[in-house]
Parts: sequence; C-alpha cells; structure tokens
Amino acid sequence: MTVKGKIILLNGSSSAGKTTLAMALQEELDEPYQHIALDQFRDGLPGRFRGYNSPSGTPGYRGLNVVPMDHDNGERVTHVRFGDIGRRMLRGMHRAIAAFANEGNHVIVDDLMLHRWILEDYVDVLQGFYILFVGVRCPMDVVVEREKERGGRFPGTAMSHFYEVHAHDLYDLEIDTSNVSPRDGARVIKRYLDSGQTPKAFEGLRTEFNS
Repeated sequence: MTVKGKIILLNGSSSAGKTTLAMALQEELDEPYQHIALDQFRDGLPGRFRGYNSPSGTPGYRGLNVVPMDHDNGERVTHVRFGDIGRRMLRGMHRAIAAFANEGNHVIVDDLMLHRWILEDYVDVLQGFYILFVGVRCPMDVVVEREKERGGRFPGTAMSHFYEVHAHDLYDLEIDTSNVSPRDGARVIKRYLDSGQTPKAFEGLRTEFNS
C-alpha cells in the first residue's frame, strides 16, 4: 500500500518570496519534494487565454485576465480575474496535486489564495492528506519594491491582493521573508516536519467552511 506524500502549501502575495522559499526547502529537506506552482499552470495556458484587460466574450476574459484598476489609495494596481476556463484550470491544478501526493510524492505548493473559493476547493480536495499550511508574509513596502526590481510583473499586482490572500488568517506556520532568510525559513518548516506535530489549520478551515 502506497503511503500518501506530504503537502506543504505556501500562500502569500505576489513577490512575498514563496518561490525562493520553496527552492530553499527543496535543498533543506531530506526527502525529495516536487515544486508545483500556480505560475506553471498559468504559463501552460495558450497565450490568448492569458488576457490583459480583455473584454467579455474574448479568450483572455475566459482564462486568466489581468485587469488594471485604481486602488483605494489612488494608485494604479492590477487585479487577477479568473474566467470559466481559468477556474477550471485551478480546479484541475488542485486535483493534480492530490493525485501526485496520492502516489507517495511529497509536494511543495506555491500559490496565492486570491479568492475564498480557491481555498475552499483546496480544503475539499485535499481531505485526508498531511497538509502543512504556511503563510508567507512581508510588509507591503517590501513586496512593492521587490515587484519593481523583479521585472516581468504588472505594477501593483502584489498591492491589489496583499490583504485578500490572507483573509482567512489561519496557518500552521508563518514566515516573514523580510527578516528571515530563505534558508532559515526552510529550517523553521523542517523543524516542524521533524517534530511529528500534526498540522491543524486545514481541519480548522474545514470546520469553518462547513458551519
């Protein structure tokens, strides 16, 4: 009988340091952990379904659509909107993670909970798995500066969902990447795994969502 793999789910805003932490974890952990990220699935969509302010009825609107908007503070930001094909892609991603771990593979998931339904689907699909839910945080001014330095990101993306991704506010661990290096953050997570503790965040969220 195959023992299910463990899943480490990293959630945080764009430019919070999730991918860098995931790679540090891969180096620090004794067992191999497969890195699965939202970006991989987004980039797997045909280009025409990765929209920029695409209007209703177009492929970009139906897939993953980046929409410029004015923030409450007057700054221009970009929101990510999922159409029917984008939502279907996300549901497929969640089930692919479950299938991968069900074969005994350990997984590090690098994602951001842009909408409540995304987290609700994760909680539903990953029932029965070991899920270590990690909040990856840092101050807004840091993510804004990182976003500028990185390039390849629409300005204001991190600001637009900075608070929304953590709206549920329930984690097993939280890592602040502004004052903890990727290696040290990975070691914090490794110590938790090695301690034999049972993660509780997803069970707590399941109870909340079902109440």
